Amino acid sequence: MKKIRNYFILILAVVLMSGCSGLNKMKKNADLVKYEVVPSVLQTDAGIVPVTIKGVFPEKYFDAKTTLTATPVLTYDGGETPFSSVVVQGEKVQANNTVIQYSGGNFNYNSTVPYKDAMKVSKLELRVKAERGTKSLDFDPVPLADGVIATSTLVMKHGKTIAMKDKFQRIIPESQVADINYIINRADVRPAELKAEDINQLKEYIAAVESDPSREFTKTVISSYASPDGEFEFNEKLSGKRGTSADKFIKNAFAKIESVDADNFFESLTTPEDWEGFKTEVENSSIQDKDLILRVLSMYSDPEVREREIKNMSAAFEALKTDILPKLRRSKMSVNVNKIGRSDEQILAQAKSDPKVLSLEEMLYASTLTTDLNEQLAFYKAAFEAYPKCIRAASNVGVVLLAQGKNDEALAAFEKALAINNTNDVVKNNLAAAYMAKGDLAKAGEIYKSIGTQSAESQFGQGVIAITEGRYDDAVNLIGTQPCFNLALAQLLKNDVNRAKATLDSMTETCKGRAGYLKAVVGARLDDRNYMLNGLREAVAADAAWKAYAKTDLALAKFWNDDTFKSAVQ
Repeated sequence: MKKIRNYFILILAVVLMSGCSGLNKMKKNADLVKYEVVPSVLQTDAGIVPVTIKGVFPEKYFDAKTTLTATPVLTYDGGETPFSSVVVQGEKVQANNTVIQYSGGNFNYNSTVPYKDAMKVSKLELRVKAERGTKSLDFDPVPLADGVIATSTLVMKHGKTIAMKDKFQRIIPESQVADINYIINRADVRPAELKAEDINQLKEYIAAVESDPSREFTKTVISSYASPDGEFEFNEKLSGKRGTSADKFIKNAFAKIESVDADNFFESLTTPEDWEGFKTEVENSSIQDKDLILRVLSMYSDPEVREREIKNMSAAFEALKTDILPKLRRSKMSVNVNKIGRSDEQILAQAKSDPKVLSLEEMLYASTLTTDLNEQLAFYKAAFEAYPKCIRAASNVGVVLLAQGKNDEALAAFEKALAINNTNDVVKNNLAAAYMAKGDLAKAGEIYKSIGTQSAESQFGQGVIAITEGRYDDAVNLIGTQPCFNLALAQLLKNDVNRAKATLDSMTETCKGRAGYLKAVVGARLDDRNYMLNGLREAVAADAAWKAYAKTDLALAKFWNDDTFKSAVQ
C-alpha cells in the first residue's frame, strides 16, 4: 500500500513539474514573441488614446494547454491605466478565446482608454499572465511604446460671442413738408393758402430749427406739378410758373436766416403731368371705376392716349375732376434738416456721470467708445436697468462678463436675454459660448445645433467642438478661412501640414505662445529645423511654461538632442 501511495505521489509530481516547466519555458522564451504597436508612438484624439497591437507567436512556442492573458498598461507619474485585456489559448484549452497553434499563430488587438494629462509622459508595457491548469505565472513586462503625443489637447476651447449693435445715429435727417394748392390753370398763390395749417407749421418749424444749435438746414426742395389734363405744352409752362411762385414764398421765409446759402440750398423740380400722383390718388380713392382707370394707366404709356381713354369714361372723369385732379395742382415744399447728436466725447462723459440722461442707443453706443471692460459693463448694465426689455443690453452685459472670465455671471445674463426672446440666434450663440467657457461642451453643442440661422461665430464654436471629437475635416470646414490657432490646429491634425503652416504664418495673434508652439510642431513634422526653432523661441518668449512642455513633447522628440533646442528650453 505504501508503494502504491508513493507511486501516485511520484506521478503527481511529474505532472506538476511538467506544467510548471511549460510555463517557465514560455516565460523564458517570451522574447521570441513579436509585438507591433500601431501607431508606434501613441496619440490622443477626441480625448481617448487608441492602440492596436499585433502579436506573432513563433512555431513550437505556445503550450497546447496554456492560456495567456495580455494587458497593455500605460504607466505614468502618479498612476497607471490598463487597457482591456486580450486572452489567447493553446489548442487543447476548452474555451472560446483566440487559439494559437503549437505551429505558431497571431492575434490582433484594438482598445482605447480615456486620456489624462499625465499620460503625455508615460510608458506602454504589456503584462502577460500564463495559466496552465491550476498553475499561473507572470511574465516580465514587455515595453511597447513611450509616451503619448497630445497635440490635439492644445485646442483652445472657446466660442466667439457677438455683441449686438446699437442703432445710434449722430446725424438724424428730418423734414417738414407743406403744400401750396392752385386753382386749375393758375399759378398765383392765393392769400388763403398762406394761412393754411401746414404752411403755418412749416414757418414754425423753420424758426425752431434756426434757434436750435443741434439742428442745421441742409436743403429745401420745391416740387411743382400740373394735373394730367389739358395740353402737355401748356402744363409744362404752368408747372414752371407754379414753381416760381412757390420759390418766391419759401425763399422769403428764409430771407433772414444767415446760415442758409441761397445758391445751393434751394432746389426746384417741375412735373408737367403728374401721372404718378394721379395713380396714387386713384388707388386711395373710392371712385366707382377706379380699377378700370388703373387698367388704362397700365395699358398705355402715352400721356395723350391715357387722357383720351379716361375722358371717354364720362362718369368716371366727372368724379376725377372734383375728387382727384384738384389735389394734383400743387407745389410741395420740403425743408430738410439734420439733427446733430452729442459728440463721442459728450456721450462718454455723460455715460460716466449719469447715463440715464442718454437715450438707449446713446447708452449702447457709449460702450463702444471705451476699451475698459469695467466701463463697458457699467454702461450696458445702466442701459438694461433703464430698458429691461432691451435684449441687446442684456446680451451685451453677458458678452463683457464672459470677456472678464466671469462665466457664471455671463451665463445668467444670457439667460435673461433669452427670456426676452428665446428664439434669438445671437443670444443662443453667446449662451453656447458661455457653456464652452465653463467646459460643458455637450450643452454648448446642443445649443449651437438649435440655432436657426448659423453665423460665422456659431460655426466656429461647432468647429472647436469638432476638434475635441476628432472630426478634423468638419472642424476645418466649420471654423472658416479666417486665420486662427484652432484652424491651424485642425489642419495639422488632419495631416494638412503645409496649410497649417500657411495659416500660422498669416496669424496676427500669438495666443499666449500657442501659435509659436504649434509652429514648432509643424516644423518638426516638416523636418524644418529652423522653422521649428523659430516657433519654439516665439512660444517661450510669450510664456516660459512652453519650455517644460517641449522637453517632454514627443512631437518634438527628434530634436531633443539638438544643442540649439536644448538651449531654447533651458
